[in-house]
Amino acid sequence: MVSDLVLTDVRDGYRVLTLNRPDRLNAFSGEMHAALMAALTAAESDKSCRAVLLTGAGRGFCAGQDLSDGVFTPGETPDLSLQIEKYYNPLVRKLRSLPLPVLCAVNGVAAGAGANVAFACDIVIAARSAKFIQAFAKIGLVPDSGGTWFLPRLVGGARARALAMLAEPVSAERAEAWGMIWKMVEDAELMTEAHALAAYLAAQPTDGLALIKQALDASETNTLDTQLELERDYQGRAGRTADYAEGVTAFLDKRAPRFIGRA
Repeated sequence: MVSDLVLTDVRDGYRVLTLNRPDRLNAFSGEMHAALMAALTAAESDKSCRAVLLTGAGRGFCAGQDLSDGVFTPGETPDLSLQIEKYYNPLVRKLRSLPLPVLCAVNGVAAGAGANVAFACDIVIAARSAKFIQAFAKIGLVPDSGGTWFLPRLVGGARARALAMLAEPVSAERAEAWGMIWKMVEDAELMTEAHALAAYLAAQPTDGLALIKQALDASETNTLDTQLELERDYQGRAGRTADYAEGVTAFLDKRAPRFIGRA
């Protein structure tokens, strides 16, 4: 069944989505794309879901595209742009536009599109054994799934070019040092840390976090003046939420806030 390719675990305030093709290092097939998009849409539709935790089953997060899934036939010239347009671009756009935080826990390898899907998430933590690989150049391709957009912004132009052209693996420790990810943790602690962080995010003012996502993405292309105006407008929207009133009231009362999440 398609749903078996992405497992959904509904927790208190958040959902865990697990890529579930461990025998293929969770490489993307068309069916797994469909399952993941359906799971993300279901999370977005559920008002009680205030965060998403994305991870992989088995010994890897995601090895990128499954090259045996009809994308290459000997003797034929494929049009890979169709695969990108149908699956990868909508997935990256969905992750960036979800009105709730998306946490990614990278266990093992994240290669090709698998690495860039991780980078499309809001916060990335990785096990010490994890590796990030822009594997595209090894088969004559270009980084996709936002790779040419995310990499320069995360690690700078010089490193982005070398990573894309040399296709060398980056350890989790180096990925943290370079600012590619938020944090590296020991393998045995990865999911404990991930669940704690997801639970924390699920208890925060979700509408405000969604506006933060939108503002940071907009800042990549806005001028300072345009960004200042956007901040003004977003702050006006945030200030009208019940969670802002609760946050200030709790601060004045010297107690922990009880945010309600999405309106």
